[in-house]
Amino acid sequence: MTTHLQPAHREEGRIERRRIIVRGIVQGVGFRPFVARLAADLAISGHCGNDDASVFIEAEGTAAALAEFERRIRADAPPIAVIVDIAAETLAPQGDTSFLIAESRHVLGARTLISPDVATCADCVRELRDPADRRYRHPFINCTNCGPRLTVITDLPYDRPATTLAPFEMCPHCRREYGTQEDRRYHAQPICCHDCGPRIFLEHDGIRTVGDDEVLRRVHQALGDGLIVAIKGLGGFHLVCDAAQPSAVRRLRIRKRRPAKPFAVMAADTATVERIVEVSGAEGRLLGHPARPIVLLHARGSGPVADEVAPGLDELGVMLPYTPLHHLLFSPVPGRPHYEQPRVLVMTSGNTSGEPLCFDNDDARARLSGIADMFLMHDRDIAVPCEDSVLAVSEDREVPIRRSRGYAPLPIPLPSPGPVVLAVGAEVKNTFCLTRQDLAFCSAHLGDMGTLESRRAFETSVRQLTTMHRAAPALIVADNHPGYSTRQWATRHSEANGIELRTVQHHHAHVASLLAEHTRIGSRVLGVAFDGTGYGCDATVWGGELLLVGPDILTTERSGHLQSFWLPGGDAAIRNPARVALSLLHEAGIREIDDLPCALALAAAERLLVASQLSCGAGAVRTTSVGRLFDGVSSLLGVCHRVSYEAQAAIELEALARQAGETAPLTMAVEGEQLRLEGLFTELVAGLRRGESAASLALGFHHALATATATLALRIADRTGTGTVGLTGGVFQNRLLLSLLRTRLQDNGVDVLTHQRVPANDGGLSLGQAVLGIALLERTSDRRGTRADEPEIGARR
Repeated sequence: MTTHLQPAHREEGRIERRRIIVRGIVQGVGFRPFVARLAADLAISGHCGNDDASVFIEAEGTAAALAEFERRIRADAPPIAVIVDIAAETLAPQGDTSFLIAESRHVLGARTLISPDVATCADCVRELRDPADRRYRHPFINCTNCGPRLTVITDLPYDRPATTLAPFEMCPHCRREYGTQEDRRYHAQPICCHDCGPRIFLEHDGIRTVGDDEVLRRVHQALGDGLIVAIKGLGGFHLVCDAAQPSAVRRLRIRKRRPAKPFAVMAADTATVERIVEVSGAEGRLLGHPARPIVLLHARGSGPVADEVAPGLDELGVMLPYTPLHHLLFSPVPGRPHYEQPRVLVMTSGNTSGEPLCFDNDDARARLSGIADMFLMHDRDIAVPCEDSVLAVSEDREVPIRRSRGYAPLPIPLPSPGPVVLAVGAEVKNTFCLTRQDLAFCSAHLGDMGTLESRRAFETSVRQLTTMHRAAPALIVADNHPGYSTRQWATRHSEANGIELRTVQHHHAHVASLLAEHTRIGSRVLGVAFDGTGYGCDATVWGGELLLVGPDILTTERSGHLQSFWLPGGDAAIRNPARVALSLLHEAGIREIDDLPCALALAAAERLLVASQLSCGAGAVRTTSVGRLFDGVSSLLGVCHRVSYEAQAAIELEALARQAGETAPLTMAVEGEQLRLEGLFTELVAGLRRGESAASLALGFHHALATATATLALRIADRTGTGTVGLTGGVFQNRLLLSLLRTRLQDNGVDVLTHQRVPANDGGLSLGQAVLGIALLERTSDRRGTRADEPEIGARR
């Protein structure tokens, strides 16, 4: 189809012509009609069209008009367009007198970018609530500006036959809207209505209920009665109950086997959000972002949320409705007897702890029947499962915790085109990364790889993404840790398909991820990589590292670290912070500990076992982990002695520190290239015995660690002539430490890099693995052959 738009009267001035290539999520989002309307407004002639990788534009007009045209292409793009880059070049004028939308064309080897899912837009919500609209209360209303994208795509290009909407034939009304360029639903692939489907239904006690209003009335009643409902959403199932009913939340915890980890909640609207949490301007904008992530916000301690939702914490993870069905959950059924709808719902992943998300109806029936009292389902399949994204805000900057729905699979631009690399990520908070040309595609959050179901979900997701991109990896990259199931999968896949496999050091990959995110690959940076567990180059557990990376990203030097200490019992210590506390006290030379909370938390037999391990090192491993340091301090201060979810002790310690009225004046020594433990723990124990509050000591610990880390980093930066410090690793999801350390470094004139696009934790690790893999292949190519004797990529000790 070719459409002409006549430009307005052209201003006087020299006529120029520009070819403009726009790459990103620019197809299926109304981009070409937007460009045509903009051209008409600015009296620009020429044409635009789609190819498999971009929108191409040739624009002719005055220099001033073309400059404004290029500016507004980026500034005023359609709501769900995501521009990765814009390239422009000057051409000779051709004397065009109109602007047309040209036929699409194909580019050999190019692939369309996949859009993430987008929350229901204001226009669709307005129609959803309008009794006069033909889509009134339709649970699947969407348009070009909103709705499912990634989760319904089965292949590229993104056309309806390649989505899970293919079985639903468009009615004449929808077909007319789909084909009308001026319509908001022009080429909206998931377009549908009451006549087209899809449709919701309810299953309870073996009985299926149909009819939208009757289904929703029964769900409202069930939630009001304190029942748990499994609800099929955009990227998978949620387990839902009334957040105001403690008994319902407790029942969900027991059935889901999640005793303490906080649940996310969905609030009906912004007014309800502001009743339960404090919201800054930046946090409010993030809540309302088209991705509609879960946002971590400071709880007010009031409103309709039971304490059992986030026990022991001062924050709630809150999100707003992002599908039409969510909006209907908070809306009474017109003309029907109804229960009062909850204003806040617990909305947690549809799985049991440690298992992947349920997204198929049959799978949900099988795996969630012991948790949910009833199932609210629909007949639109989910092609790609996708968890909710989680973000926080620190000093008005976004801090990604989990990058998934609404963000994946948006690409991260790379410096230049390169080979196809598949990086398989880590063992927990897993994502994988696929590079193609000059873009890196990080998968949605997959979770922990500890179960067979999780590993199968990982393999399915890898197959989906590589198939959609028609990308055959030239290299697979995995973590050095020999016990990671992702590394074991990579080894099997490498051998079965004849693809080269390389492994990289965990913290090196963290730093590389941060550099890739900021397009700083090739620059000199001192990476501060603090996390819980990473396999070190000396076969010990690292996690408190300062790594110097130069222009050659493959080479890094371990320039500093936390003083090492024992992990008594290895993984058993990770589950029991009280054991870590005893180890840290032992390392600090403190032997009189009977009165301390961590010692009192252990039975006599367990204390004797730990003491034996510490005395001879049997059954223990050395670590420099700052994550474990947080665990030990948390137990020492009586905050958390046993954990039921990852980082629980550290999260509760940070929450306590935020409540402190004053800061205990603690210090942490820096000797040579080490952050030392002795003085810090001597002062912590003395503070406890003086009766200082645990909160003030927790805050003092954060300040002491930030000051010592800044001192060591500045010393190394000055010695090596490095002006940039990067903060990465899961510990830097602690916004209190992140802010304190960033401020100290910036006050000393250092450029500080932090994560804003991928998580600092292991959810961002695969990006770093991928860019290290590309660099390795490029080096190998330069040497004209693969060197089998090259070591793993990692830090020099």
